[in-house]
Amino acid sequence: MAIGLRASSEADFSSAPGVVLAIDYGKKRLGLALSDELGITTRPFAIWTRTNRRRDLARLGDLARQNAVRRIVVGLPLHLDGTKSEMSGEAEGFAARIEKALGLPVELMDERLSSWEAQQSPVAERSKRQTSRTRRRRSEGRGPVNTKAPLDGIAAAIILRDYLDRLHRQTGSQA
Repeated sequence: MAIGLRASSEADFSSAPGVVLAIDYGKKRLGLALSDELGITTRPFAIWTRTNRRRDLARLGDLARQNAVRRIVVGLPLHLDGTKSEMSGEAEGFAARIEKALGLPVELMDERLSSWEAQQSPVAERSKRQTSRTRRRRSEGRGPVNTKAPLDGIAAAIILRDYLDRLHRQTGSQA
């Protein structure tokens, strides 16, 4: 489910391809993913530690300009039953601020289970194995332990994939 913040036509998007930026919004981090110019492929781009509202928006503006972003999708955290979560309002407010600051169309996309799916990804599995080896090394006194897998960027790529799939189904275009 994608919810537009301003009236926009999916047909306009399909006739004018461009890069789409997806954001997995969190209080501490932003997971970012980009599509290709045709809106077919997605890739995790980065995980940014949040600083403050003004700096976060400036960084997103720079990223959008450098990558010719035409549209932004922000993950909307919903409960499994589809009701809004505590973070839903924060994500909606963040999306509205992005749209106002950058002047780009911003849509909200249901992100239910994106973090779970990200944890199941091959990248996350590799990271879990590496973390296990790192813990062993740490217990042997041979280095620090990093227990965080890079899931925010993967989750953003999943949100973007789901958004693009829905768009292609609605417009009847092939992905």
